Amino acid sequence: MTLYTHIGSNIRKTWILFSLFFIIIIGLGWFLSYYFDSQSILFFAVGFSIFMSVLSYWYSDKIVLAISKARLIKHDENPELYHIVENLCITAGLPLPKIYIIDEPALNAFATGRNPKNAVIAVTSGLLRTLDRTELEGVISHELSHIGNRDILLQTIVVVLVGTISMMADIFVRGRFFKGGKSNNKGGGQINAILMIIGVVFLILSPLIAKLIQLAISRKREFLADASGALLTRYPEGLVNALEKISQSTVPLKVANKATAHLYITNPFKGPTKLFSTHPPVEERIKRLRGMGL
Repeated sequence: MTLYTHIGSNIRKTWILFSLFFIIIIGLGWFLSYYFDSQSILFFAVGFSIFMSVLSYWYSDKIVLAISKARLIKHDENPELYHIVENLCITAGLPLPKIYIIDEPALNAFATGRNPKNAVIAVTSGLLRTLDRTELEGVISHELSHIGNRDILLQTIVVVLVGTISMMADIFVRGRFFKGGKSNNKGGGQINAILMIIGVVFLILSPLIAKLIQLAISRKREFLADASGALLTRYPEGLVNALEKISQSTVPLKVANKATAHLYITNPFKGPTKLFSTHPPVEERIKRLRGMGL
């Protein structure tokens, strides 16, 4: 798959996920409205799906920045960082994104935004203090590649989609315990039992499905962003050295959480590599970068 087909694929996947979001949430709304014998639940599901879609598209970057406690900086606060981003944007043919700083000693960075014209790059203060210029260029080029490849919006939609399904499944189970469903139909007890099992299955499997989708998308996009970033700087060793320093750091990123972890250049949670990590092993990423032959 070439870079251009990847971009087109990401755009198609985004709209497919939006469509699936409407279908699944409205389907669950119908299911719950039947179970609790209340048509208002279906109306709520339709309104809620529209609200969450709009919120995730227009405000996901602001939510992520608020969670991460990132602050917007001006050119005079860090002219060197600004010049690095400006030069790489010119090379990549991208608009200049807004630049944010996360005041933490951990080494990490992420990009977010719904499209290149509304993009954001955030780096930690620890990253700025530790990396040299070529290493910082490698990290910035990686994040700019995420913006150019349309990765961030797709990843955000996946999280919102599965998270919302999980929440509705939880509402179903709680409602079943505290309010009960239809019981006036013939064989209502058996129907209620079957529906209860379905709700529990949704509740148990939805977080796992969310993680599996993140694994399928996140790992692939990290490899492509590494390669695209190396092509942008024409110096893979810059990103290689940066990844080595970041992975060797034992300082965890306090503002990161499970909802935002996949956005960062490396796993922000320090410790043993987990089976369900959203990031590929740094060693594998370095091996691929050094094999590019630039």
